Amino acid sequence: MPHPNKKQSARNVFINCPFDSKYYSLLRPLLFTIADLGFNPRIALETSDSGETRIEKICRLVKTSMYSVHDLSRLKAAKSGEFYRLNMPFELGIDYASRRFATNHLRRKKCLILEERPFDYRRALSDIAGLDIKSHDNDPLKLVRAIRNWFVETVGVEGVEGPMVIWHKFNDFASDFNAKRRTEGFSKTDLDTMPIPEYLRFIKSWIRANP
Repeated sequence: MPHPNKKQSARNVFINCPFDSKYYSLLRPLLFTIADLGFNPRIALETSDSGETRIEKICRLVKTSMYSVHDLSRLKAAKSGEFYRLNMPFELGIDYASRRFATNHLRRKKCLILEERPFDYRRALSDIAGLDIKSHDNDPLKLVRAIRNWFVETVGVEGVEGPMVIWHKFNDFASDFNAKRRTEGFSKTDLDTMPIPEYLRFIKSWIRANP
């Protein structure tokens, strides 16, 4: 794989989050917000190459992204006998190491860590105590606000619309998306399980048509 340069990775945002259906109410506005701010969401579900292991894919995405969003809100087991979900903290560790030990522009990588409630992470991942971590309470609007404000505060994006404007734009997109896809023959199940790359193409096309 060619060595990524600064230009290639400057607008890429690696998304580290759960992939279960219950998280889609957060994932979809997350993807929309990042795209609406002019950045390129990168997520492991964007490709399905049986010849590439998941860890290889994660490392490639981390290496080619200057920014990342890590949602640790699903660390805790939901019921008795269920294992903790460790993929998200593991991928956060890979991303942190890629910045900590880099000798090129990747030393300037920046990341946003999200959790459900303030200080939840301390019970499972005390090593990151002291980092500025945002909470969203499983509320899509709070998630949009946290992402938008982080890009302003940390990445230095200027002149962007407020969180409520972005939230209303997402809802306009979602309504338009569902109506148009249904006329094209997509079922509700088709829409709920649409591949991430296809969904992102619809997002970007809608944003271009509705600046």
